[in-house]
Amino acid sequence: MVRFTLAKEIRDRILSGAVSAVDVTQAVLDDIHARDENLGAFLETFDIEALAAAKAIDDMRERGEELPLLAGVPVAIKDNMLCEGHIASAGAKILGEHRSAYTATAVQKLRDAGAIVIGRTNMDDAAMGSSTETSAWQKTYNPWNTEKIPGGSSGGSAVAVSAGFVPLALGSDTGGSIRQPAAMCGVVGVKPSYGRVSRYGLIALSSSLDQIGVFAHTVDDARLVLSVIEGRDDNDATSVDLLEPPTPYNLPPTTFANLRIGIPKEYFIDGIDPDVRARVEEAIDVMKKNGATIVDVSLPLTPYALPTYYIIQPAEASSNLGRYDGIRYGTRGDGGLNESYFDARGKGFGAEVKRRILLGTFILSAGYYDAYYKKALAVRTAIRKEFDDVFEQVDVIVSPTSPCVAWNMGEKFNDPIAMYLADIFTVSANIAGIAGVSVPCGFAHDLPVGLQFLAGAMHDEKALAAAAAYQAVTDWHTVTPST
Repeated sequence: MVRFTLAKEIRDRILSGAVSAVDVTQAVLDDIHARDENLGAFLETFDIEALAAAKAIDDMRERGEELPLLAGVPVAIKDNMLCEGHIASAGAKILGEHRSAYTATAVQKLRDAGAIVIGRTNMDDAAMGSSTETSAWQKTYNPWNTEKIPGGSSGGSAVAVSAGFVPLALGSDTGGSIRQPAAMCGVVGVKPSYGRVSRYGLIALSSSLDQIGVFAHTVDDARLVLSVIEGRDDNDATSVDLLEPPTPYNLPPTTFANLRIGIPKEYFIDGIDPDVRARVEEAIDVMKKNGATIVDVSLPLTPYALPTYYIIQPAEASSNLGRYDGIRYGTRGDGGLNESYFDARGKGFGAEVKRRILLGTFILSAGYYDAYYKKALAVRTAIRKEFDDVFEQVDVIVSPTSPCVAWNMGEKFNDPIAMYLADIFTVSANIAGIAGVSVPCGFAHDLPVGLQFLAGAMHDEKALAAAAAYQAVTDWHTVTPST
């Protein structure tokens, strides 16, 4: 079967009549049904709806109507995004029977642009995890080596793109949940600035950190999606009007000329896999040879980012997940009122979710709020100010996306601290609300390595432009797994 890895290629071929949207959609569904059993990327495919939407695109073309921007392009969505009439469980057993009453803004914008929503992808339980092993439903495996994890929590969406099932997928990023699996699966992962994409219809984990973003093979394809889904939404009070024009999707190739790239010494520390560090340093050298100005910068508060994150995120998660009690939301438990609460939540949440709910509830409890949560918010403000100061000196910051490549299934499952450390280079962007892009930059131990570009809040195009410039002079993004 011929697999189309680029959204622009699919769109152009459908526009020209070289292929029909129905044929593309059917081929994608057949491929998922044939190969995904060994990868576990999808929890459900929307076969009937997807084929009907594809036929509508073909009918528009036959009538000579102007086709929308993503006409016929297959897209997958993470299991925490609502799609009316379909289950959205957020990978959690307690929401296993929850059917969406409406559709998330980002998903609806994709549909309005002609994209074909193929199905929902696997994720960590309530988006808590860095390996997609905590899902209540199934494991997801890395297509580069099925003995390895794919990263998380958006592992299913990363695998759906990496394995060639779909050219595009949506994920959510609370502390690196798009960029980290993108790095480990060898694809592009984009976390927009906080508020750039509406969170309406996203099942909340941590409301001040969550952001919907994109997986693709190229930065250009990611730009294409962002140009569709970004912008102010009256249904989401945290969404904002853009400081810059909407993300352009048809820019000429970007160069490194006049681009100032900051290299923070705090992101090149002991504990990084030496081969990962070598690949990132080689990528920096490529950018320098192609005209970039490399500037050494410092972000002294970086060591405090991870503990700050693991105060804010569990606190907000414990509040957000309070509604899932088996009565207002979620599968009903057995017994009377109190027994029902205990039964529903005891059975409905996994160990990692319970761990963070307990931690968050403690943080927000009387006598500890000021000592922990309020202090973490003060550190957050200082981290944001530190990034603002650095971005007055440079256009973008470059770092490893992850300190390591994908590890073995089960290797860190019972060691939460080791799992949390995998996000050490990604959580700062969520705390500060800035833009982050991960692109492939080579291999270590025969597994993909990710290169992270960071840009100031609402200046996403700077990170996208730098990442696109890197892809223009390298071909790591063209290498795909054989699985």
